[in-house]
Amino acid sequence: MNHPFYKRATIAFCSVWMFLMLAAGHAFAADLPDFIGLVEKNAPAIVNVQAVTSSKFPSSSQFPGSGDQQDVPEIFRRFFGPIPPGQQPRGERHSAGSGFIVSADGYILTNNHVVDGADQVTVRLSDRRELDAKIIGTDEQTDIALLKIDAGGLPVVSIGDSTKLRPGQWVVAIGSPFGMDHTVTHGIVSAIGRGYDRSQQYVPFIQTDVPINPGNSGGPLFNLSGEVVGINSQIFSNTGGYMGVSFAIPISVAMNTMQQLKENGHVSRGMIGVQIQNVDRASAKALGLPRSGGALVNNVTAGGAAEKAGVKVGDVILGFDGREIVGSSDLPPIVGMTPPGTKSQLEIFRNGKTMKLAVTVGELPQGVQGSNSPAVAKAPSANPLGIQVEDLTAEQRKQLGLEAGGVLITAINGEAARRAALQPGDIVLMVGRSSVDSAVAFNSAAKALKPDDSVMLLIRRDDVTSFVALTVPKAEAQ
Repeated sequence: MNHPFYKRATIAFCSVWMFLMLAAGHAFAADLPDFIGLVEKNAPAIVNVQAVTSSKFPSSSQFPGSGDQQDVPEIFRRFFGPIPPGQQPRGERHSAGSGFIVSADGYILTNNHVVDGADQVTVRLSDRRELDAKIIGTDEQTDIALLKIDAGGLPVVSIGDSTKLRPGQWVVAIGSPFGMDHTVTHGIVSAIGRGYDRSQQYVPFIQTDVPINPGNSGGPLFNLSGEVVGINSQIFSNTGGYMGVSFAIPISVAMNTMQQLKENGHVSRGMIGVQIQNVDRASAKALGLPRSGGALVNNVTAGGAAEKAGVKVGDVILGFDGREIVGSSDLPPIVGMTPPGTKSQLEIFRNGKTMKLAVTVGELPQGVQGSNSPAVAKAPSANPLGIQVEDLTAEQRKQLGLEAGGVLITAINGEAARRAALQPGDIVLMVGRSSVDSAVAFNSAAKALKPDDSVMLLIRRDDVTSFVALTVPKAEAQ
């Protein structure tokens, strides 16, 4: 190997290898996007938002970003700008976020949670002017707030089409993390149509890996064309800091909300009157679906649009106006964005068949809630599913708000029922597609099942109804 020929060959090989690596590096760098033009064009339209809330609201230590982050549960968190402990005025809560100007006459979009309940809101522009802002309207469901400042000739952002986003696309965020204005971060879209929070079931979130931190909340998310496609809203973290998972509200949802707030002062949403859940593999087998998917109807509102259209408990909604419903979280945003009074079409699966139903979309009532508690269990009765039930008394029905139907679970003896997380105090409303109004009716329906049969039980717990799939074990079949 010490021969001059081998030495020259080795040097030549290394030279060629280094040349190829440098060429590849230049080619790779050339493929990376350049964000300079995007930032220079849009940064002037990005603002810092400061809100002050009086003492009638919770103290600052109860909010993320204003106290010990280790005390905040590991949940999806909304985030505020940090105010060091001990530096906030007594009796006031300060929160900070970002926003962006959508019209030259001073309309600004940000998050509702940044200004929620605020007595004073101040907006700092890119030219360092600080102006008082009026809250035109807010919407908790979408976490959108519309502000207005008294100014004209302002720079504005371009609005894009969030429905065209696809996982893997580059996106850029500009905001004020930790109060540092016009900070630029970038990443890619990780997923679209994320639904995770029941309090915001009408928002199909954009998930990204863009570094987002306290203070970014309410700031814009741009595509490479320099168009706003989302509003940065939430992070998933157990520390309050960036963990690689952040969420943005699609700009299509935000602009719809903004327009309604400007025109009506509130947001009107479509509703068809069903309670739904996901369809897992066990449920799909029990229902006869070829694969899991869709939204399983476990409750139909009396007199609602769905009932009038012929929807029944146990139906699986597969589509709405031609849009596929992959999971139950897909349905609320689609229906919610549909104007009340719209004539739409549902595609449902029932008894092994797919059918279409015409439905006229109703309107979601403002702030309707309800709660009931199950009664205490009493004497048991046996059935092949390993579930002991008894009839409901008139007093129990009154407490539960049930006019008819249902039996009370008093004990769980079967392993399949335990695995399904059934528990004493649950109310069984249906076995398969048959309603049960007595222990005799329940046991009769259960005894008709064969070993290895899968069956759906409609269960009510507190004020929530849901289907549970059970498979009859051979050892428990009779």
